[in-house]
Amino acid sequence: MTRFLRPNIARMAGYVPGEQPRDGGFTKLNTNENPYPPSPRVKAALLEAVTDRLRLYPDPMSAELCRAVAALHRVEPGMVLAGNGSDDLLTILTRAFLGPGDAAAFPSPSYLLYATLLQLQDGRPVTVPYLPDWTLDRAALAVPGLKLVFLANPDSPSGTAMPREQIAQLAETLDCPLVVDEAYADFAESRFHAIPLLTDHPNLIVTRSFSKGYSLAGIRLGYLVARAEIVEHLVKVKDSYNCDRLSQVAGVAALRDQDYLAATRSKVLATRSRLTNALRALGYQVPESQANFVWATGGPPARETFQQLKDRKILVRLMAYPGYPEGLRITVGTDEEIDRLLEALHQIGESRDRRTEPPPTR
Repeated sequence: MTRFLRPNIARMAGYVPGEQPRDGGFTKLNTNENPYPPSPRVKAALLEAVTDRLRLYPDPMSAELCRAVAALHRVEPGMVLAGNGSDDLLTILTRAFLGPGDAAAFPSPSYLLYATLLQLQDGRPVTVPYLPDWTLDRAALAVPGLKLVFLANPDSPSGTAMPREQIAQLAETLDCPLVVDEAYADFAESRFHAIPLLTDHPNLIVTRSFSKGYSLAGIRLGYLVARAEIVEHLVKVKDSYNCDRLSQVAGVAALRDQDYLAATRSKVLATRSRLTNALRALGYQVPESQANFVWATGGPPARETFQQLKDRKILVRLMAYPGYPEGLRITVGTDEEIDRLLEALHQIGESRDRRTEPPPTR
């Protein structure tokens, strides 16, 4: 039966999410989940929402959620579209703007899903490598004939980000939509946020997620903000009821507790700084991250260290990109989780040193 598949689907590998262990006992620092629970308001709102109304379809446009997003970002509700996680929104955008043979550009290394979405549409990827200091040649992204440009900001795996004024300059050079994927923006300084640019840059589209800052990865909820005339057409592409009733309730409750977001954010940022300094002391090269993870290269062999950590029931993400050394992307966990990681790395290093010591002489 596989002969009936579209050829581009048959030959693609597909996106592989980070490992989700079935048994317990792991220190899980591999998929950038928030180590702290959601706002207590979320649980209270969900308990209240579990009624016989669950037999009814949810609001197809997530109107209350869109109003809450609009109030937070000081935009009109018609500029907001909700999605089943920001990945759903990236899929909607790719389906809306790209057809077979159309070209879309994105930096490399970056979020691996972009390439997968292009393959699904039988599109043509144009990749622009990051420079050694994790900055971009923005002119190289402005290729004639592009239908779409993706920019993860902050980026994965580096955690680095492009300042707002540079995003504005990039948008001005493009003759196509610029999708700024801000999944990790809740951990970044405000000078890296692109939503304030929407007034003056009609080709800009910004996506956000509830998975990271709001600790709702298990809910699957995100949103995008763009000009209303763009959102009007994207609605045609989305699934009829792409956000369930409980997700919408959870999202509204989370958005209305910005004090809780600020408190957990400050904890993550403090631990991120400590983790960065400790990894550098161990010999790793770690860029300054604006996300809830760090990218460690240049230390002991990444693949070997990854496995030795896994043997100790500590999961990090081993990532390899063509032309770049393998590295470890490490989620910022609680202080206790990071203590366990650092202790394990010290033990692994000491064991490696003993193996490489020259034999004693008589």
